[in-house]
Amino acid sequence: MERAAPGVAAPGPGADRMHSPPARRFPAPVALALIGSACTSSSAIVVSLAGQAAGTTGFYRCALAVPGLALLAGLERRRLGGRKSRDRLAAVGAGAFLGVDLVLWTHSIYDVGAGVATVLGNLQVLFVAAIAWAVMREKPHRDMLLALPVVVAGVVLVGGLAGGAAAGDRPLAGVSFGVATSLSYALFIILLRRTAGNGRHVAGVLLDATVGSALCALALGAVLGEMSFAPPLRALGWLAVLALTSQTVGWLLITSALPRLPAAVSALLLLFQPACSLLLAALVLGEVPGVLEVLGAVLVCCGVLLGARAGRPARTLTLRLEQRDVPLQAGAVVGER
Repeated sequence: MERAAPGVAAPGPGADRMHSPPARRFPAPVALALIGSACTSSSAIVVSLAGQAAGTTGFYRCALAVPGLALLAGLERRRLGGRKSRDRLAAVGAGAFLGVDLVLWTHSIYDVGAGVATVLGNLQVLFVAAIAWAVMREKPHRDMLLALPVVVAGVVLVGGLAGGAAAGDRPLAGVSFGVATSLSYALFIILLRRTAGNGRHVAGVLLDATVGSALCALALGAVLGEMSFAPPLRALGWLAVLALTSQTVGWLLITSALPRLPAAVSALLLLFQPACSLLLAALVLGEVPGVLEVLGAVLVCCGVLLGARAGRPARTLTLRLEQRDVPLQAGAVVGER
């Protein structure tokens, strides 16, 4: 009979079960981020179908999502308790950066063309990786560094740059808007991720961020003279679809995933959106992509899959947390501190 070493308790009958892989208590955060990104991929198409000015689009996209999110946040609060006022204000502040992003992104499309705007609007992964490394000391995983050039090359092809897409009437202004869009989006992702805490209050965090985004879009729309409080019913219907699919369902999934992924990986996974947008444009608008655009979509998907490897939870830490019946916290991933 095998004897235990001095000072070490003999293994009990359930010891084998302790070494077996535990059941996941959460859906994989990578899968949640990818599905959420796919849900938001219809944004550009729905914006085109709505045909409204940038301020109007940004405001109604968020304002129409507030009632549903408020209902979900109320149910969440009854189940999990309330959140601190400072956390709620921080979420509103994070949402303000999304409001800036939504308005600037639309202007970039008008000024520099859809292809270039697609590329410029998806440079947030570079900003997020740089900020996370410099400020939060999140050194990028090797797989993340390998995936970055692959995904950026894919986005360039999806945006039509390699095929000589039209540059629009105001290229300098469009490029400036595009770069500012990516920076605003990057700040939104980082701040929302930090505000989300342990990822338990998802609807409440997104509600506050959406309110902040709506207020910011309203202010920018009013200043720029791009705010209409009486859009046509047809446009209002498309904006309601945008609020449901992207701002509510898509960002609920993304918000639940952000605290459990490194910041740079979160931004990389959101680049799955351009590839999905290409497919939806072909199905809904009849815009058949060229060979280079399809190649770009494939590169984006391959790069995202490679980068997703950097977002896998650390096995040992996850095991310890699940054995203690503790919710998975924001640091329980590879590359987190």
